[in-house]
Amino acid sequence: MSSVETTAERICYITRVQSFCACHRLHSKSLSDEENKRTFGKCNNPNGHGHNYTVEVTVKGKIDKNTGMVMNLTDLKQIIEETIMKPLDHKNLDLDVPYFANVVSTTENLAVYIWDCMAEHLPPNTLFEIKMHETDKNKVIYRGE
Repeated sequence: MSSVETTAERICYITRVQSFCACHRLHSKSLSDEENKRTFGKCNNPNGHGHNYTVEVTVKGKIDKNTGMVMNLTDLKQIIEETIMKPLDHKNLDLDVPYFANVVSTTENLAVYIWDCMAEHLPPNTLFEIKMHETDKNKVIYRGE
């Protein structure tokens, strides 16, 4: 057996990157208007503000011996289209996404929302990480914890 041949199963991580645009207002119903302004600053603008988000969806699994894949990227792309793009792209998160009616639409909570939606459509225990890029300098990572 050569050094590249093995009977051990190999685990691999694959990531699909997708961008979408959405607007929101950082505002907590449990805080006063003054506390919201102090906590969220310009992001508490009553008219909201927008982002060009980038999300990285990473799945983990055994490399299938027949296909050589952890998961077909075409299938992952379709799940992302249904669970991220359709409900979030070019939407007002606070008004158009029922989840955010009572949850502050921070990038942290957006990552949790995306995790929950993706986990419903992927095989069990394959979703590894959601990485959200709110700006070039602000990123959030959520791993289901």
